[in-house]
Parts: sequence; C-alpha cells; structure tokens
Amino acid sequence: MERALPRKTAPKIAVVGCGYWGSNHARTFSGLGALHAVSDRHLERAGELAASHGVTAMEFEQVLADPAIDGVVLALPPQYHADLAIEVLEAGKHLLVEKPIALSVADARRVVDAAERTGLVAMTGHVLRFHPAFEALEAMIAAGELGDVRYIHSHRVGLGKFHAENDALWDIAPHDLSLILAITGQKPVNVRGVGSAMLNRLSDFAHLHLQFPGGVRSHVFASRLNPYRERKLTVIGSKAMAVFDDVAPWNQKLAVYHHKLWEDDNGWQSEMVDPDYIDIPDGMPLTRECAHFLDCISSRAAPRTPVADGLAVIEILSEGTVRHD
Repeated sequence: MERALPRKTAPKIAVVGCGYWGSNHARTFSGLGALHAVSDRHLERAGELAASHGVTAMEFEQVLADPAIDGVVLALPPQYHADLAIEVLEAGKHLLVEKPIALSVADARRVVDAAERTGLVAMTGHVLRFHPAFEALEAMIAAGELGDVRYIHSHRVGLGKFHAENDALWDIAPHDLSLILAITGQKPVNVRGVGSAMLNRLSDFAHLHLQFPGGVRSHVFASRLNPYRERKLTVIGSKAMAVFDDVAPWNQKLAVYHHKLWEDDNGWQSEMVDPDYIDIPDGMPLTRECAHFLDCISSRAAPRTPVADGLAVIEILSEGTVRHD
C-alpha cells in the first residue's frame, strides 16, 4: 500500500476534469492525503466524485481563486489544456497537465513560457516515466549494461479509444516518445511519419521514424484499430537488448537478452538465448507520478517531466503528421 503524506504537510491539490483519468488522479491524490477539490463543467459529475472522496466540488474560477489550493491537475480533452494551464500558472498554482499539453507547437511554447515566467512547478503527465520497470531500464542503460544504444522501437496498439480531435499518433504515441526522449536525452534531427485513416478523417494507424544525433534511430508504431493489445518498448544496444513489456506479468515486465552475435567467413551469425527477467519493485506509476508532483511542490525541485518535455513531444508529433496515405 502506498504511503500517504502527512495531511498537515501535504500540498493541497485540485483535480480539474472528472472523467476516467481525472477520476484516477482524484483517487490517487486522495490516497496521498492531498486532494482538496475537484472541478468539471458537468457539475453533477464533479459533485459525485467530490462526495466519494469527502472534498469540495468547485467551479474552475473558484479553484484559481482559492488560496488554500497549492497545485492543480488538468485532465481534460487536450484542446483545453494550453489555455487553462496558463491560467493556472498565472493564478500562482503549481501545475500537472496531462499529455498532450497542447495541440500545436505554438500553444505548447506558451505553456512553457508561462512556467518559466512564473517560476512554478509545471509538470507534464508522462506517467510511464514513473513506471518501476522503465526506471530500472534507465538505470541499466546509464550503467552501460546494454552498451551503446543503437535502436529503439515501440509498439503501442489495441482497439479504441476513438477521439473526435486526436488521431492515433497524437493520442497514443506521446507515451512512447516521452520514454524515447528520456533514453536518448536528445531531440531528433529528422522525423518522418505516415498515418492511415480507416474509419474517418483521423488516422487510426501511425508510423513514426526518428533519427537522433550520433546515429541512434527509433521507430514508433501506434494503432487504435488492432485486434490485440501490445505495449512494448525495445532497446537495442551494442552489448544486449532489453524489452519493457507493460502487458506482461509484473515479474516479466523487463527482460534483457544477451543474444550472441559474431562475424566469421560466412558473414554475421547469431545465437539466441533465453531472457533474463529483471526484478523490479512494486509501485503504481500514477501514484509515483503524483507523489513526485507533491514532492516538487514541497521542495521546489525541478520535476522529472517538465512541460518542456511535453513541448518536445509535440514538436515531434507536428513534424510526424505531415504525411498521410
């Protein structure tokens, strides 16, 4: 069970948006002893969620005006994120805004500028950055256990959800792009994307190819019209290969393969070996993300996933949506 922060010291948080993901945020912050209020344009929905956690349902303007509220979580349809994020920051509240933080590079830059201007904690909801399996993968890469990273590819496919404003690339790929950017520590120098629309004008399939300084390459495949569910991030290194599989059982979520490769007179040869499964600690990524947000507010430390990371993802998405077939 996750440890709740002491109520007398925990920053007070308001969650704006009481849909599926906002409800998860409300439950998590309530468990951490930090939930103060919830808000939604559907007043009945907000009232029901507030009552279930013993907090107050507020209008958005009331959230901004309440001096007791230290931080605000925005879990809304993404077309509303940028403008409301700026209002939150200008009202003197710390910010956790879900991905994507905007639907254009210009709007995302406005959010980043507001964060820099106010000096407040402004964090992007890239929740998989806080997954214990990914944190273990990052540590392995930093320790050189995979050697030099040469290639990263991700598959995030399944059936639904279909959104009126977002295609598969914008809706699904930010998860994996945030992980890829964390591993490389760089922005790509070349981005090429192709999308396919099957049901309407919005792409249901998306392929994104990235090239980074130094030659590291990456490929992202996202689909919301697929008969099976897959959530895999694969890292190919010069010494070993690793797979973060978020659909696998907990004790198999991070696998490392030490396949043997060698060159002889007949060319390159290989020998496959069974994977080594890495022990990872228990922990819900959303709880760890929310606790990190509270810690950053209390300590004024820079968040691990600042809104600048959200901007970097949107820059890639914008470049990657230029071609459709």
